[in-house]
Amino acid sequence: MGSRAAIATLVMAWTLLGGLTAEGSPGAMIAPLEPMRAVRLFAAPAQPWAAGHRGIDLRAAVGDPVRAPAGGVVMFAGPVVDRVVVTVDHGDGTVSSFEPVADPPAVGTAVSRGDPVGTVASVAGHCAPQVCLHWGVRVDGRYADPLDLLEGFGPVVLLPAP
Repeated sequence: MGSRAAIATLVMAWTLLGGLTAEGSPGAMIAPLEPMRAVRLFAAPAQPWAAGHRGIDLRAAVGDPVRAPAGGVVMFAGPVVDRVVVTVDHGDGTVSSFEPVADPPAVGTAVSRGDPVGTVASVAGHCAPQVCLHWGVRVDGRYADPLDLLEGFGPVVLLPAP
């Protein structure tokens, strides 16, 4: 097997085993809701100030527990316009935000992967009249597709033919 084929096989195995993030490291995030059912996907804006959908909307029911997708510290928990937003700083340039959330932990609270960061609130959100949880992720200040960072997903990587 040539070196290109060996590298392609290794990348494929790595992707199948754990997914790759946009930065090429193993995905470590878990879904903030179980089961995870997306009702609207990420749509990157053409420019940072342009229209787009800077996250994904997950089907939810009022009161569903919202989990931290990775460990970190709650850096914001409070109202933004008409709904409560919770933001978790994961400490590696990655920040997750969720809305609408009820009963968030206090700012400064350390959370581990899977810990509750609140429950889905009854306030109308992105999916009104249906209920959903909006999950946004920023990496180094830029919005990223949460699915690219989700364990077992990651971006599609086309490999060269052997």
